Amino acid sequence: MKRLLLLPLLLALLAGCASVPMSSLDEDDRAKRFDTDPQYANIYLYRNENFGGAIAMPVSLDGQMAGRTGPNRAGPKTYFLWTVEPGRHEIVSHTENDARLVLNTEPGRNYFVWQEVKMGMWTARSQLHEVSAEQGMAGVAECKRAQSTLP
Repeated sequence: MKRLLLLPLLLALLAGCASVPMSSLDEDDRAKRFDTDPQYANIYLYRNENFGGAIAMPVSLDGQMAGRTGPNRAGPKTYFLWTVEPGRHEIVSHTENDARLVLNTEPGRNYFVWQEVKMGMWTARSQLHEVSAEQGMAGVAECKRAQSTLP
């Protein structure tokens, strides 16, 4: 009976250990300049904790899967940069729970979202926090840029 209960946990853990695809070093360097376009907004989502580092966490932006944060050859600390039209945007971190955050963006600004890793019952949970530019830039600086599935 114990084996039957452990099987789903083991499968979830193994699925979470897959490495996430990474952007090039040049793309990472350009993103860390934090340049803005006067017609668009930038959203940085970063995960800079070692806790839960072996688990990849799927993230969506405005209902479209955007990629996964998590383990890579440089370690578990990753981030995304999305350049978006100004307006309302919903970010969802799909873990044991679905953590949601809505941003109302303005053109020419950077927005920073910290994906906090939490302990869950079967696998990791998460929470999303909008943070200050100062805190966000410091968090992104610790991370490497993950490749997003969004253009």
